Amino acid sequence: MEQSLASYAAHRQHSLGRRHAESEPTGGRSEYQRDRDRVIHSTAFRRLEYKTQVFVNHEGDLYRTRLTHSLEVGQVARSIARQLCLDEDLVEAISLAHDLGHTPFGHAGQDALNSCMAEYGGFEHNIQSLRVVDVLEMRYGDFPGLNLTFETREGILKHCSRNRAEKLGDVGERFLKGEQASLEAQITNLADEIAYNNHDIDDGLRAGLLHLDALCQETMFGPIYFEVQRLYPAAPRSVLRHEAGRRLINLLITDLVEHSTARIAAADIRSLADVRQHSEPLAAHSPDMVRAIRTLKAFLMANLYRHPQVHRQAEKAKRTVRQIFEILFADPQLLPLKQQLYLRDYTSDQRRRARVVADYIAGMTDRFAIGEYERLFSPRAGA
Repeated sequence: MEQSLASYAAHRQHSLGRRHAESEPTGGRSEYQRDRDRVIHSTAFRRLEYKTQVFVNHEGDLYRTRLTHSLEVGQVARSIARQLCLDEDLVEAISLAHDLGHTPFGHAGQDALNSCMAEYGGFEHNIQSLRVVDVLEMRYGDFPGLNLTFETREGILKHCSRNRAEKLGDVGERFLKGEQASLEAQITNLADEIAYNNHDIDDGLRAGLLHLDALCQETMFGPIYFEVQRLYPAAPRSVLRHEAGRRLINLLITDLVEHSTARIAAADIRSLADVRQHSEPLAAHSPDMVRAIRTLKAFLMANLYRHPQVHRQAEKAKRTVRQIFEILFADPQLLPLKQQLYLRDYTSDQRRRARVVADYIAGMTDRFAIGEYERLFSPRAGA
């Protein structure tokens, strides 16, 4: 596979390596395959099965979770990478790891935890995902974290303020230098958007929160759905929805591949160094598609993410996270013994205490957070 990669791909033999040297045999796997395998076997990855995408985990078994979302991102990213002759194993590793730092209850949980952490460095799931793979996962005797390659860690860190970049060492340098990430990281970022736009449409329609007629009239989904209706006039709506969804994904992937290929050729990109030194990301949709995606996202924001039912659940989630944080921060003895040990020599360090509490909450699944809330506040709940 290495011989088939483009000259500007992230070639594995030129990897900038891992934070900690390793001598164990690879078993025939490439470094990026090892990264992917380590992510899949991590505790944080398994927890994604019970973390919200849009709907709270207990609302239904058929809605997407962070786990299914990550798998869908990996599938889309690999398809794009194959057509652009980039490293598929690297994009898969990034895809599966990119949401490891997400809180319970999706973006509502993140917003609440960021607010709680405002005086102590804030909270951002992107940086938390990097913290998970660098520090919090404890599985190996020789080093903390998963000790992933620089290229995978770089892909996880999609965006970062200059302030935070200064504290992140090697993966923060490109934000300080104004450089770009690898094309593998760039396309994974866009695959994330392709995946969540599509599955949020599907979940929103299935939940009855989105109206098909309005979706078709106001967004790029309409022409695709009408064509599917013409081809399969007797098909049930569930089949039409699925057929339209997969055509939407194909349309977005095709546009991204064609426009990115043209941009790479126009900029005469010949190496990964050229990719990094370019003035802007090379992976991109065409201007017309960017406008169509922007309209679709605006529709989803107005009609799904701000739907009264979703908003109601989000506000409950925020209160749950906020109250758990407040009581644990005020009384760290309510934390599990493992987390208390992290504070043993830092009892008066409020910033350290806040970060330990934030790490604990961010690692919770939706249902664990609901149970922890009950244990902390209900006299009827067990310890």
